[in-house]
Amino acid sequence: MAMNFNESRTKENLMRAFAGESQARNRYTIAAGAAKKQGLYAVSQIFLFTADQERAHAKRFYDLLKKSAGETIQIDGSYPVDHFDCVKKLLRAAEHNELQEFDDVYPAFGNIAREEGFAEEAAAFHEIAKIEQIHAKRFGKLAKLLESGKYFESSDGKDWMCLNCGHIFHGKAVPNVCPVCRHEKGYFVPAELAPYLECGFLK
Repeated sequence: MAMNFNESRTKENLMRAFAGESQARNRYTIAAGAAKKQGLYAVSQIFLFTADQERAHAKRFYDLLKKSAGETIQIDGSYPVDHFDCVKKLLRAAEHNELQEFDDVYPAFGNIAREEGFAEEAAAFHEIAKIEQIHAKRFGKLAKLLESGKYFESSDGKDWMCLNCGHIFHGKAVPNVCPVCRHEKGYFVPAELAPYLECGFLK
């Protein structure tokens, strides 16, 4: 049998998670602005795409706090200040934070919720943790491509998609402007990271 929700650690952990997801959404929105300023428009869109998923996570945790509607919940916590001009650093910081949620924070919160008898809350923590791992892998992949100089180039040749018009370019290096819509090269993203492009579609 579940304990009294308003006396539980789960209530506080839900508020911590809500605060963390809300801050992540804002950090990624700010990071998107930094990427856009540096001409990395596709990276900017990926930050915004992830930010919207963090908003969805925040809403889920907030909805689970409805039992405490009208209350003010006091929590303690530590949150990162990832204020960098370098997009590669922003991506690596995001990767690190997402992995912390996946490896440590949300599994611990989920286990506490299960111990306290809150099955729905436990499931939310554990399932969202899995999504954060996907976020971490995506940020890490982008960072690695930029760090290695392989985001816009490939010695073997590869496919990129222009996120503005959808043009697929195949070659060893992305052109300075898209040959279709004339948007600059920052709108291209490696095809394996392009949204809704099925595996094998180009074969």
